Amino acid sequence: MKEIISFLEQLSENNNKTWFDAHKADYTRVRAEFEAFVTRIIEGIRKFDDSIGPLTVKDCTYRIYRDVRFSKNKEPYKCHFGAFIAPGGKKAGNCGYYFQISASKSSGWEGSHMVAIGDYMCDPKVVKVLREDIEYGGDEFDRVVRSADPRLAIDSGQSLKKVPAGFPADSPNAEYLKLKNFCLTYVPDTRKVLSKSFEKDLLAMFESAMPFKEYVNRAIAYVREEQ
Repeated sequence: MKEIISFLEQLSENNNKTWFDAHKADYTRVRAEFEAFVTRIIEGIRKFDDSIGPLTVKDCTYRIYRDVRFSKNKEPYKCHFGAFIAPGGKKAGNCGYYFQISASKSSGWEGSHMVAIGDYMCDPKVVKVLREDIEYGGDEFDRVVRSADPRLAIDSGQSLKKVPAGFPADSPNAEYLKLKNFCLTYVPDTRKVLSKSFEKDLLAMFESAMPFKEYVNRAIAYVREEQ
């Protein structure tokens, strides 16, 4: 991981095609190291969650090239490596397990290492079903959230300010009903990412959050069946 982070930090300071082309061999080497790690994580997840199916690294990882067509940021390369391990792969639209290794010197969310389980930017129809499941399911969702590793926290960054129409404002699940994204997240520091236990810790967090993943995927599957 140390070489991966070092390369990404250098890239964040030299985010241009000339530098990248001159260091293409370095990129190829650290990319291979990251992909080997992703392979081990896929195999580790499959031991407790065989619903992910027969995934390859390519099914779960992303290109380093940024799409700058509609972005104010015209830097051509991403300064992080990420992998999303979910049933059907990264494009299937299912809830899954995500992690990224980043350049600590880059800005915004790209400047953070990240662990996440969930579905970011949920389909509004899925959000509606999840809210109904949460409200009429008693404390089921709360128990699912609390059963996850304590390092993982629900992402409430884009939550509504008020309980949505159609649900009681005084619901014991009010804060959950305000959610727009259904993700559990953790931001480890570089020291933790470089520790010998990181791979084991990452898999342990993913396993603890499997019930959360299943809860969200249940709503996604229901919406698909109704369409």
